[in-house]
Amino acid sequence: MNMPAMETIQPLWGSGSVEEGRDIQRQAGPAIPFADIFQSAVENVKETDAQKNQAQYLLATGQLDNPAELMIASTEAAVSVELLVQLRNKALDAYSELMRISM
Repeated sequence: MNMPAMETIQPLWGSGSVEEGRDIQRQAGPAIPFADIFQSAVENVKETDAQKNQAQYLLATGQLDNPAELMIASTEAAVSVELLVQLRNKALDAYSELMRISM
């Protein structure tokens, strides 16, 4: 089973200063819509879970030469689920904080 190459982490905004980034954000709006972040996290969970299931199947049928690939796929799936849970928790914390603000 061929595992996809790991991608580099890209910044959400340009590599300029913090003030420059704020100016760009004010002019163009958010670089990535809030819903897109969650959508990509959900898609990542689906993809990594499918890879883990495929590796489990290949190991069970004797087609997987390297059992470490299953452990790697399982760890990637667990980390992607944990990331999604943490994103949800932070979004709920932010929502709760906004609800406490009195106008």
